[in-house]
Order: sequence, then C-alpha cells, then structure tokens
Amino acid sequence: MSTYNTQDDPLALASNDDPWRYGWRYVRRPGAPEDAPLEQVPLTLEDVLHPEVGDFIVHSDRHETDRMYLTQILRAQLEPQGQAVVLSDVRVAWDHAELRAHGPDVMVIPGLATRQDWSTFDVAAEGQRPALIIEITSPETRKNDLVIKVDHYAQVGIAQYVIVDTIGRKPVRRLRLIGYRLVGGRYEVQPCDEHGRLWLDVAHLWLGIRGDHVVCYDAQGNELGDYVTVVQAAEAA
Repeated sequence: MSTYNTQDDPLALASNDDPWRYGWRYVRRPGAPEDAPLEQVPLTLEDVLHPEVGDFIVHSDRHETDRMYLTQILRAQLEPQGQAVVLSDVRVAWDHAELRAHGPDVMVIPGLATRQDWSTFDVAAEGQRPALIIEITSPETRKNDLVIKVDHYAQVGIAQYVIVDTIGRKPVRRLRLIGYRLVGGRYEVQPCDEHGRLWLDVAHLWLGIRGDHVVCYDAQGNELGDYVTVVQAAEAA
C-alpha cells in the first residue's frame, strides 16, 4: 500500500493539560442508581475514532464549513435522481466482527434512494455500504484519519477514501488532498490531476482546494458554489 508522509509540517496541538480537547460524552457510572444524574466525561482519541451516539466531538468552524459544503454538493448531485444517499456526521456500524463503528465526516452510499433519520447506519441491516468516505482532519485527531482509518476503511471495502488534510493553520489554514482507491482489497494512492484535484468516482465530480477551503467542480470543470453563492447569484440575476 502506498502511503503519504503524515509528519511534514507538524501542527501545534491542543494542550495535553486540557482534558476536553477532543470532546465529551455523558455517562452513568457503574453501580449508580437509575435516577442519578449523568456525568460528563472527556473523550479520548480512541473515542473519537469509534464514537458513540450522543458524543460531542470538538471541530473548528472551517472544518464544519467544509463538511456542510461537501454534504450539500453531493446531495444535490446524487439524491434527486435516487442514485445514492449522502450522510454527514452519522455513525456507521460495519459488517465486520473485528471493527467497531466509525463516524465519518461525509459518506456516499449507493443503492439507496431515500435518506432516513439514521443516527447509526447499520451496513448489515441496510444491505449497502458507503462507496465514498471523505474525512476532514483536525490537528488534534488527524492520526486517526491519516493512518488508522486507511487500514480500517480498506478492511470494510470502501471503494474510495478521500482525506482533506489540514497541514497548517497559521497565519492561514492550508490544506492538501489525499486520495485512495481500493484495488484488490488494498488501497492504492489516487494521484491528483494537474490542477491538484481529485476525481470522486461515485459522484462524477472533481474535488479541489482554493485558498483555505474545498471546492467542487462538475465534469466540465465548472465550479459548484455553496448555498450563499447560489443565493447571491439569484439575487443578482
């Protein structure tokens, strides 16, 4: 399996003195009575890798802006024709006995025509699996996306795995794209084109970077704007 160097330009991480840097969940302590209040406990890096429903995981504004943009664009491209459903920040339980659930930023699941109100998408129960997963790294947790999930997503048969990797945040956010395609049960690196873009197979779209954010383009190279851009264009028409 080809891999990227994940160590260049290391980012300043949140202080290890901050126990809440990854997020938190509410739990009932073992042996506590049923009417006892839930206790807020900090998440570990392992918890972020395998989240539970109800976990609060800390993300930056830019991370969320990119996640929402990608979700909107992919839904507009695929869902009206019933080609696939696009889920964002939804837990996915695998049909693999040795792998616990993950919580991808964005996943595209062909073979389903209607999106339901899933908090966990159960691959075995639904009979379908994601064909594309996109993860947007955060400095504190990027090892999960760059290393561990590459192995895990190959094991569960995700055809294409794309990482939007934050490689710098000061003075401005800097990004790179990393792509993998599943070949013979193992991931091979998907190179970017001459414009630094990655082709998203199931969506028939290009994914690129402009400045500090991601941008999608159709097959002809036309940029697909976010909702704000669409509204502004409509008002100007």
